[in-house]
Amino acid sequence: MPIPAALAEALAALALTPICHEHPPLATVEDAHAIWDNLPGAQVKNLFIKDAGKQHWLVVVPGDPRMDTKAMAPLIGSKRISFASADDLRAILGVEPGSVTPLAMMNDRNHQVRLVIHAKLMQAETLLVHPLVNTATLAMPPADLLRFLTHHGVTPALVDLEPAFLA
Repeated sequence: MPIPAALAEALAALALTPICHEHPPLATVEDAHAIWDNLPGAQVKNLFIKDAGKQHWLVVVPGDPRMDTKAMAPLIGSKRISFASADDLRAILGVEPGSVTPLAMMNDRNHQVRLVIHAKLMQAETLLVHPLVNTATLAMPPADLLRFLTHHGVTPALVDLEPAFLA
């Protein structure tokens, strides 16, 4: 089954039925284009970062633009950010590199991660996100994602991150 059991149960408990697309493992956004370019929906990438104060962040942005992390930091409410370690990713969100997804916030039981989503993504009809693994993609409406997050005690900050997009 491409969706891990705990996530499938959490989605079912909320009567959420995203469309699941199975595919070979996708490690990068570049890999994902081979699959996602054929799917309707907004492609996203997920940046797991931390700041100098050791606060962890999951920042969800459109899949294509590269990000200027120096410009992003003040937009999310931080001073200086860097990418967090794979060990922190596993320990806090319970996913492997390449499988990062806002759905992994369900695993952040101690609420150690602040979630920031690029505000314009919420205007998409459908978002394409991993289901905690990189061998499938879920297509789900942004409202369903927000309902899922809220159910897990997460209120994402919706922020215009375009000033941090690199051309």
